[in-house]
Amino acid sequence: MLNIKDLNFNELEKWVRDLGWRKFRAEQISKWIYNKKVNSYDDMTDLSKDVRNYLKENTRLNVLTLVTYERSSDDGSIKFLWKLHDGHTVESVFIPERGHNTLCISTQVGCAVGCKFCFTTKDGLIRNLTTAEIVDQYIQSQIFVGLEKRISNIVYMGMGEPLANYENVKRSVQILTDNRMAGLSNRKITISSSGIIHQIKRMYQDQSFPQVRLAVSLNASDQETRERIMPVSHTNRLEDLMKTLNLLPIKTGFRIMLEYVLIKGINDKPEDAHKLARLIGRSKKRYKVNLIPFNPYPGTDFKRPEKERIEKFQKILWQYNIGAFVRWSKGSDISAACGQLRKKEIGSLINIR
Repeated sequence: MLNIKDLNFNELEKWVRDLGWRKFRAEQISKWIYNKKVNSYDDMTDLSKDVRNYLKENTRLNVLTLVTYERSSDDGSIKFLWKLHDGHTVESVFIPERGHNTLCISTQVGCAVGCKFCFTTKDGLIRNLTTAEIVDQYIQSQIFVGLEKRISNIVYMGMGEPLANYENVKRSVQILTDNRMAGLSNRKITISSSGIIHQIKRMYQDQSFPQVRLAVSLNASDQETRERIMPVSHTNRLEDLMKTLNLLPIKTGFRIMLEYVLIKGINDKPEDAHKLARLIGRSKKRYKVNLIPFNPYPGTDFKRPEKERIEKFQKILWQYNIGAFVRWSKGSDISAACGQLRKKEIGSLINIR
């Protein structure tokens, strides 16, 4: 059965016209779903009863069921656990920030990339999320927190490698940025990748992929270290990745974010900072570096560096006039911080809503 949230606006309009309906029906349906964020066709009061009945009988509107949520007592972040139609689960995180609200969304159940410091990858990849399952994280989260707490920023930094689910991620971005649909600003959407070179090139060459921000998980300043903690680097070598990033056409205001998870004794030494600066070299104006202190999870042997060591790393990058910022992840007290999300089994959960 068709899920209406799988369709971008052009696809929705074509589907409406193929049914013999007038094309303005697409705008009506889209307004109710993405602007007013209703969860029932019965609430679409300017559609005729026949149209509403057809939609109810032949399409699905919602694909996520909220199983449970946890609210951080430290910063107000909310981690949602969503059940999918096949019983699998994914997590997303609402992050209140000064002046705006951000939602971190997932694109896969599990992840195949295998980063050694990430909890998500422990389950491996189970499957890609559909477009509707990606988009519905935004809609259902917005409904939950209330329309007055507008979610303006979306980061594809939850479970999974977004560019390994290319078509569904692209269509979800089309939906989120189309003014006839969700209407979010392109500048407020960030796609985070582990550095799959051919998919990054594909995204920038694809005229149908809206221009959004790119974040690349670098996490090391030399090939050997990166291979050790990120197996994807075996086939996406650091030198080749940086050459690719240096040649991407970057619009003003769309600097590439280099994500660097600082892990004690692995990649946090002063010489690592100097190597990172040399790796960036003369291209420093096209990048900003986000230094993310490692977020522990059950069973890991990795540790977070001391605050003084983190600050020293940052100051070394500043000496090279590189924009470097320490990002203390929110939601760590509820395991909602960077690298802490993971698939969960429904039977073991207690609904704490």
